[in-house]
Formats: sequence, structure tokens, C-alpha cells
Amino acid sequence: MRSPPLAGLRVLDLTRLLPGPLATMHLADLGADVIKIEDPGGGDYARVAGAVHGGVSYFELVNRNKRSLTLDLKQAAGVDAFMRLASAADVIVEGFRPGVVDKLGVGHAAVSSLNPRIVYCSISGYGQDGPYRDRAGHDLNYLGYSGLLDQIGVAGGAPAVPNFQIGDLLGGSLNALVGLLAAVVDARGSGRGRYVDVAMTDGVFAHTLFPLLAVLGLGQALPRGEDLLSGGMPSYGVYATRDGRHFAVSAMEPKFWQTLCTTIERPDLAAFAFATGSQGQAIRRELEAIFAQRSFAEWTAVFERVDCCVTPVLRFEESLDNEQLRARGMIVEVAGVKQFAPPFKISEHPFEARRAAPAAGEHSVQILGEAGLSTAEIDELRSQKVI
Repeated sequence: MRSPPLAGLRVLDLTRLLPGPLATMHLADLGADVIKIEDPGGGDYARVAGAVHGGVSYFELVNRNKRSLTLDLKQAAGVDAFMRLASAADVIVEGFRPGVVDKLGVGHAAVSSLNPRIVYCSISGYGQDGPYRDRAGHDLNYLGYSGLLDQIGVAGGAPAVPNFQIGDLLGGSLNALVGLLAAVVDARGSGRGRYVDVAMTDGVFAHTLFPLLAVLGLGQALPRGEDLLSGGMPSYGVYATRDGRHFAVSAMEPKFWQTLCTTIERPDLAAFAFATGSQGQAIRRELEAIFAQRSFAEWTAVFERVDCCVTPVLRFEESLDNEQLRARGMIVEVAGVKQFAPPFKISEHPFEARRAAPAAGEHSVQILGEAGLSTAEIDELRSQKVI
């Protein structure tokens, strides 16, 4: 069997909560040796704060396949131990506010002077420079500054708050992976690492393509719910069924729209797939009335027989049991906890849950021993409460 794609990659993970831990879990799932470095005592805040519904913490969902080392970086002995690990590492990921790691003595300049091939990735809300660099923020703030939040929702309503952390996960986790893996490829060839500065606000802003198209063509973004894909075209939208469920209609191509019109026995609507303005709204009202005539189950039976990009809007618990997602192996159990499998399938690399999310400091002795510390040195660190 082939080795995992990232076998041999050593990652020091200083991140907490969600964006950084998810990014490093993807690295761990791909075979990297990810060492999660946590404060002695409580460790990552998500161990407690992540149990938002009183059950499983999201910590367990984003930290599998990692090892945990507790280390007090506010003590000189902790910094020294970290630098010994960093001297042999390939990647460091941190998610503190700008300047914090430098004050601790474990920033990019300090590490790269010791290990020139290190790839050092910083994930923050607004980036390492600019007037907002020191501001606090959360996902909703990043969506607000990027202009995206103003675009989400129905016409005439308030901005909708998504139950999906677009800034954290798209802006933070996935963009960090792109940047740091590109730098790893380069470092393996050149022997020189890079500093990767990822701002979650930048990550959202750089993907708001349709609002930008409106600005370039019209001079301003269209109001919420009025752009082509947010309510402006009847062929793209969400329609309520008789029993209060919904269907997603994405029949933008003429062939799909025509099939939809045939299926609902309204061939007279076939010419209006791209209708906008008052005409588009009139056609949308026609579709609303049609979908309201049947139940969710009835429409599901109807559209399962045709292929025109019209699908049920599933509740999340229904998605967990969806035949397509199950066939793709997207739901796995790790230590009895249901969670998502990696969203990429790579040949000759079946998913393997080598470890459940670790207890804080579970692997401290093992990791420090690998770094060359003696049993006596490790015991001294423990006595000083460095680990």
C-alpha cells in the first residue's frame, strides 16, 4: 500500500477553536504528523465551549488524527521546548492576533532563523497588516466587512445569518490549506520556507464574484434578493411546498428549464427561464403557486423521475441518511462519534481514523522524547508546570 500523500510532513498546530484546527485535521487525514500544542490545564477552549448543544463538542469533530502536547509558551522553558520541535518541523500554523507569537518568541522570524525551510501560516480575522489588524472579530464580522452578508437573504428582509461559518471555514481553513501546501511544495524543492498570511475577511471577499460582476456592469451591487442568483431569475430559487417544506430549483440551462416546465405541465412558461424584473417576478409567483399545490413527498416522487436540477431541500438529519452521501462514505464514526469524512477522495488513500481527538497533553511525553528530551528533562518541565 502506498504511503499517505502527506506522510513525513511534521506540523506544529498552535490554533484553537475552529478555522485552524479544521485545516490541520485535513492535513492529519492526509497523513501529516500534526502535533496540537495546547496550554497546560484546560487546553483548547473548544473542548468546553464547543459543546454548544450540551452533547458532543465540535472539538471532537475537527481534531482527529492529531497528537496533543501541552506547553506553556509564557515560560522560557516552554519556548525552548517549542523551538526544539520547530527545528525539525515542516509547517507551523497559528491563529492568534497579529504580533502575539512574536511576543512569545515563537514567531516566524525566530523560527525561520533556526529552520529556514519552515512554512509558517498565520490565520487571523483581518490579516497581519492594515488598519483593522488588531481588531477582534468573528465570522459574522468578516462577512459584514466583505460585503457578502448584505447580499444574503430575501428581498425586503434583513441580512440572513447563515448557520455555516463561511469566513472561518472558506476564508480561514480552506484558504490556509491552499497557501501552506503551495509553500510546502516550494520548500521541498528550494529548501526555503515561506510565511503565509491568511485573513478570513480576505478569503470571503475574494470569492464574492457575482456582486463584483454587478458593480463592474452597473456601478453598484444589486439589492439583497434581486441579483440573478438571489431571487432575480425564476429558474434559480427556493419554492415552498404545500406542507411547508421546500424545493431547490436550479434549472438555469434551457434544456433543464424546458424539462421543468413539461414536468409541471406548464409548457407556456418555457420561454421565461431568464426573465428578470417584473416579468421574472410574475413567473416566480406562478411557480410558487404550482409548488404550493403538492406536498414535499409528492414533489419528491415527481422530480426523482426527471433530471432537471430540481431537488428537495433536506433537513440536516435527512442529509446524514442521504443515499448519495452515504455511498460516498461521507459519514464516519470515530470513537463512537459521527463526523464527516474528508471531502476529497484520493486514489490509494482510503480514509483512516488513526486517532480520535486527543486528550489535552495525551502525547506530551512521547513527543518531547522524540525531540530528544530526556526523562529527567521532561519530569523537570512537568514540575515547573510547563507541560
